[in-house]
Amino acid sequence: MSLCLVTGGAGFIGSHLTEQLLKRGHHVRVVDDFSTGRADNLAQVKDHPHLSLLQGSITDQLLLMEAVRGVDVIYHLAAAVGVKLVAEDPVRTIETNIYPTEMLLRLAVQSDCRFFLASTSEVYGKNPKGRWTEEDDLHFGPTSRPRWAYGCSKAIDEFLSLAYHGKYKLPVTIGRFFNVVGPRQVGNYGMVIPRFVDQALAGGPVVVYDDGQQVRCFAHVDEVVECVIELTESDAAVGKIFNIGSDQDVSVEMLAREIISRIDPTIPIQYLGYQAAYGLDFEDVRRRVPDVSRLEQTLGRKPSRPLGKILDDIIAWKRAARSAEDA
Repeated sequence: MSLCLVTGGAGFIGSHLTEQLLKRGHHVRVVDDFSTGRADNLAQVKDHPHLSLLQGSITDQLLLMEAVRGVDVIYHLAAAVGVKLVAEDPVRTIETNIYPTEMLLRLAVQSDCRFFLASTSEVYGKNPKGRWTEEDDLHFGPTSRPRWAYGCSKAIDEFLSLAYHGKYKLPVTIGRFFNVVGPRQVGNYGMVIPRFVDQALAGGPVVVYDDGQQVRCFAHVDEVVECVIELTESDAAVGKIFNIGSDQDVSVEMLAREIISRIDPTIPIQYLGYQAAYGLDFEDVRRRVPDVSRLEQTLGRKPSRPLGKILDDIIAWKRAARSAEDA
């Protein structure tokens, strides 16, 4: 079995990926500084004999050199994430998302290992197409709007990864995540479903930004990490970019109503302008829907869990977490 490095392995997606890799018999080395990840996310596997943890920042080059030693596969998930965090601290976003990726790529070439880069739907910017394919143009807003720093930084990561594949034949696979959701995700950084669920469980109101007609798609984290592992292990995926997410769209307002109906139908919705939520320089994307044909053709499937079942899973987890805190 392989030794896998998971950067950001104590984060929401990273912890689920770590668990799945361990279930498949791999050895896993996690690097995380716990700035957005949490030790509790790894509670179910913290004593696993095949798991090791290096606590520290991916901006620490000496730490990265130690982390990469002997690994067969690198899953690079660590990043500055979340719309709120990016809007408030674009410097941290750029520094965290670009320089460590280049260092990891250099180390990956030296170690002769596979490399998965976790990218994002944010790289499409505000492309006006109804569904985005991996070869579509990127449409960013002006540099005076910090909101675009995240998407630009991850686009640079993609350019770097593909350049290392082209120049050094590094087996790189890139996955662009579209609204990955599930247990352990928190709403502190702008993630909409955990924020709505927390607000509803607290009695409301559920706060919807703008008019609520923004369109999004939501994929369960379990399905996403399975796709990540299978793509990374597939020779057919090397050197390619994949949209990873659900292609079943829903408006944010309808999402709020679905959550309210499952918790307490009497809870009101409150609408709040973007400027009040994120500041004067914020811009949003009205529609974010992936074309997942390439993913389906490569793996023979795509994330397909219905939104209702996803919401039921998240609400059950949130209720259990609240009960544990109250006990």
